[in-house]
Amino acid sequence: MTIPDALYIIGDIHGQYDKLVDLLHQAGLADAELGWAGGTARLWLMGDFFDRGPFGVESVALLMRLQAEAAAAGGQVAALLGNHEPLILSAQRFGETRTARSGTFLWAWRRNGGNDDELARLTPEQIAWLCDLPAMALVDDLLLIHADATFYSSYGATIDEVNTAFRTLMHTDDPPAWDHLLDQFGERKAFIDADPDGAARAAQMLADFGGRQIIHGHTPISYMLHSLPEQVTEPLVYAGGMCVNVDGGMYLDGPGFVYRPIDGRVFYGTLVSHDTLASAEDEAV
Repeated sequence: MTIPDALYIIGDIHGQYDKLVDLLHQAGLADAELGWAGGTARLWLMGDFFDRGPFGVESVALLMRLQAEAAAAGGQVAALLGNHEPLILSAQRFGETRTARSGTFLWAWRRNGGNDDELARLTPEQIAWLCDLPAMALVDDLLLIHADATFYSSYGATIDEVNTAFRTLMHTDDPPAWDHLLDQFGERKAFIDADPDGAARAAQMLADFGGRQIIHGHTPISYMLHSLPEQVTEPLVYAGGMCVNVDGGMYLDGPGFVYRPIDGRVFYGTLVSHDTLASAEDEAV
């Protein structure tokens, strides 16, 4: 049973629709018909819905529908912009336009796990929804960002300034600006314990944008722990408790999990294989 008004967090999905559905069921946030069952609970997703898995479009369609149903029930479904959203959108918008690196936007997206079938199935409504996603949010004194990176501060001094800058960029046809953003999203592990400056960077991010703890995805936990992805069933707390990584590596065969910060409860996924599309056809719009 969900806790009223409680916050629930799911990390990077990467097209793993069946695992997303499984996680929603495990946490009691969706019913057997995939309707919103969370009441006034709040669900945040950390971005990266696409690529490296086949059903990002269906995942987004499901989340958009649940967002409306949750709002009607007094709850919330919200999401951050990850790096794979501008990746697929840049491929859709700029195609064979060359980047500052070798290759084109389309080539860069394919190289990072994109598949042409997903690109062809993106709808105008989904594109508009993705372009309006925030880059960061402060929820229950937790700073939610997709990437374990510091580049966000280059877009503004406050959360509102950063989100406005991101939304403006996502609605412009400026290939160099998009290219620069994608380059910046290459930053990761900015706060890790192995880096002597990691904790200081985390503290500075919290001082700049507020919150007592950073919640992020982007870097699979198995990469940080040098463990098998299927062994990852809970968040990684590090940097002296200032950071929590929630990327369970679902595209790497990790089962994924839902994290409830209010009591530290973790709802484990039960699927450890790649997505096989159980019922996503109903969500393809």
